[in-house]
Amino acid sequence: MMSTIQERLKALNIVLPTPAAPVANYVPTMQTGNSLIISGQLPLVDGKLFATGLLGKQVEVQTGVQAARFCMINILAQAQAALGDLNKINKLVRLGGFIASTPEFTQQAVVMNGASDLAVEVFGDAGRHARSAFGVASLPMDACVEVEAWFELK
Repeated sequence: MMSTIQERLKALNIVLPTPAAPVANYVPTMQTGNSLIISGQLPLVDGKLFATGLLGKQVEVQTGVQAARFCMINILAQAQAALGDLNKINKLVRLGGFIASTPEFTQQAVVMNGASDLAVEVFGDAGRHARSAFGVASLPMDACVEVEAWFELK
């Protein structure tokens, strides 16, 4: 029997990818106590960045929203790899979003809704979370968005 989370992913036509390996000296996930922390994930699709550049310049808001959604899919893939089963997650505590943007761009929160909305679609009320959305000058590999997560485990 499929779990509720697996059913929701299937209904959303989401197949979790193989998680990306770290690109520097860090681990992709860290479990401590009943917390699982996921390092920042880029909007990789089939191993390539979905979009590059700055919001407010090369990247449109809706593209940024979709990029944040792909970041959340990659967060779920990392959690699945670390835990073996997403049903071990009790709730999403916090998301941190980094949006590569021009100094004038002020819609970071709108972009982060791509990740936040997907979290609620997948986890229901357990996907409601605290969040920050930061505008930054640049991100690794010229990614337009990066998202990190903190889950509470059962």
